[in-house]
Amino acid sequence: MAINPMEQFAVKPIVPLHIGHYDVSFTNQSLWMCIVVGAVSLFMALAVRQRSVVPGRVQSMAEISYEFVATMIGTAAGEDGLVFFPFVFTLFMFVLFSNFLGLLPGAYTVTSQICVTFGLAAFVIAMVIVTGFIKHGIGFLKLFVPHAPWYILWLLVPIEFISFATRPISLSVRLFANMLAGHTLLKVFASFVILLGGAGGVLSLLSVAPFFLIVAITALELLVAALQAYVFAILTCIYLNEALHLHGHH
Repeated sequence: MAINPMEQFAVKPIVPLHIGHYDVSFTNQSLWMCIVVGAVSLFMALAVRQRSVVPGRVQSMAEISYEFVATMIGTAAGEDGLVFFPFVFTLFMFVLFSNFLGLLPGAYTVTSQICVTFGLAAFVIAMVIVTGFIKHGIGFLKLFVPHAPWYILWLLVPIEFISFATRPISLSVRLFANMLAGHTLLKVFASFVILLGGAGGVLSLLSVAPFFLIVAITALELLVAALQAYVFAILTCIYLNEALHLHGHH
């Protein structure tokens, strides 16, 4: 029987629940989102438990994460952007832990679901819009009017608006597609190992090749997991910078 590499992304109800015509069941996806939140909370709780002058491993990792995100916000959005540190830090840690925990055998990668990544991206863009109007009022609409000769603004303004409107899609699809593609590739090569190993004879020896490919791809996936969390967070900072400063510099 063929192994379906897409089966790992199936959303399965654990506690079936319906309210009217709506399915609000507690699923494996919901469970792993709770696990991710719990893992991040436990990590931060352990990191600040002792607060040693000479930090241990967990405290050092937490401090590095804190300084990394703070520096990222300061570089991309300026000092004004530091007010959003709790939001960006929480977003970064959630995506990072979701990506990493999804690599564990038997785990579920919640960031491989477009509904999750789109929800995060939509919340980011909503915050950008609200911040822009609070900061600049109706002047926030100047974001869609680039510095250019007046006679080509009729073309550039719609392009700027469409570019802004598609940000939730591009931000969510980038994360979703990378997680989906990497895990699918791992599953495909894992099926090769099983099928060749069970074939017997010379074919069993050939199963070594896809096994080493799995090891290499897993190492690459660790890098991609961290990189995608960084990309999601840095783009959030860049969008917030535009809301704070429009076309100016921080």
